[in-house]
Amino acid sequence: MTQNRDFWSRRKAAVQAEAEAEAIAAEEQVIALQQAELEEKSDAEILAEFDLPDPDNLQAGDDVSGFMAKAVPDRLRRRALRRLWRLNPVLANVDGLVDYGEDYTDAACVIENLQTAYQVGKGMLAHVEALAAETEEDEIEAEIQEPEDEPEVQPIMAAESAPKPVPMAELDAEDEITELPPAPRRMRFEFEG
Repeated sequence: MTQNRDFWSRRKAAVQAEAEAEAIAAEEQVIALQQAELEEKSDAEILAEFDLPDPDNLQAGDDVSGFMAKAVPDRLRRRALRRLWRLNPVLANVDGLVDYGEDYTDAACVIENLQTAYQVGKGMLAHVEALAAETEEDEIEAEIQEPEDEPEVQPIMAAESAPKPVPMAELDAEDEITELPPAPRRMRFEFEG
């Protein structure tokens, strides 16, 4: 349940929020200064300063929580995590249930000088046209290679090839269906309101 807060309680909450924001900003500045100082130092010096082992020499079961401190630079943290993932078989082997674990980028499956018959908006039109042209050429070559001894076949006219109509039996008055099945009824709903 919300309560209406008076001016002084809202003001007190605003002052407290400002103080928290200032504390966070001061902490971030200190961390940024420490990071700038650490960037100038080598990895060996940083490891000696924080009493951390070399991340490349970590063994299975070693504690890597010291590398997770905010003061440790990202490059050392990443080296330690990379070594941890290589050592621990649970972390090293992906179980196959990762949705985006595979590389589905276009660069992964690009074949140089790949050509396709697909045309945007037309589909595989060029391929189909090429196949049609080949069949026409084959038909023309077959006609040319036919021996001339065979008599030419006359084309059948469309009127001659049309099927003859079949007369339907006429129904007697007695054979007529006297009762038609009832028409389907539609359901009606009425709402009182």
